[in-house]
Amino acid sequence: MSTDTHTHAETTDRLDTIDGYRVALYATLALLVAFFLTPIESGLVTSIKTDAAVTNTAPYLPPLVEGFSLANYVTAVEVLGRGMGNSLLFAVPATLLSALLGSFAAYGLTLVDWKYQVPILLLFVAGVFIPYQAVLVPLSRLYSIVNVADLLWFVWAYTPVSVQYADLVELTVTHVAYGIPICTVLFRSYYTSMSTEMMEAARLDGASIRRVYRRIVFPLSTPMFAVVLIYQFTQIWNDLLFALVIVSTGSSPAAPVTLKLAGLGSSLEGLDFGLRMAGAFVAALPTLLVYIAFGDEFAEGVAS
Repeated sequence: MSTDTHTHAETTDRLDTIDGYRVALYATLALLVAFFLTPIESGLVTSIKTDAAVTNTAPYLPPLVEGFSLANYVTAVEVLGRGMGNSLLFAVPATLLSALLGSFAAYGLTLVDWKYQVPILLLFVAGVFIPYQAVLVPLSRLYSIVNVADLLWFVWAYTPVSVQYADLVELTVTHVAYGIPICTVLFRSYYTSMSTEMMEAARLDGASIRRVYRRIVFPLSTPMFAVVLIYQFTQIWNDLLFALVIVSTGSSPAAPVTLKLAGLGSSLEGLDFGLRMAGAFVAALPTLLVYIAFGDEFAEGVAS
């Protein structure tokens, strides 16, 4: 009887220990979630407040009925609409091209045997670690020598598109060139774990390198394409530095959304925090939609 009692006491103590550990774990996780979500919650409630409510209420508290307003979102959409369209014009092709070219390069550096693979791969890896700031001067010198507006003269001459939209072409080329190294490295990490049995069988059957990629490698790369597309689109959409160097001003017809957002809510009277927060959420919407569209494939690609 005493043995049973002792065993029961040990079991109870063990359960109490586990419960205490779980409580501490969940409490810590809750604090971390609150820590990371508080800035988002603060920005969201600020974006739906009137100017008076922003001044008279705490940043983290939602507005009262009389302080609630969606006018900030209406104004943000009106101001940022054209900039978002401009950003889509270069972000979408730049994302697709850098992902596709990165996949091509990784395929050639991983699944095709040829001389000088290692030195070429090292150049791609080195390209990943070159900061934006290091290429700003060479970039501006390049586009002063290679005049994209002159090269595409027929577009401006025979279409209603303004010559100032040449800046978007320059942004597209810049982001493609800067994105290829990281896309190549990401795809190569995926291809090194890919089974080569099907590819070897296809080669024995006489399939060319291009056919092997088109019929086998490309269809199996869907999860990694999702990872690269989400990563690249987010980086390109949120970029401000290249936009400042190439487009320069938010008043340009070709100004992307980041340049428009930089000046949103600024005036001689000060900053309109509600409008600026609303603009930030509006500008972030496309990246959120891209993640939702490729979320399942993204999780699969990261896990692999």
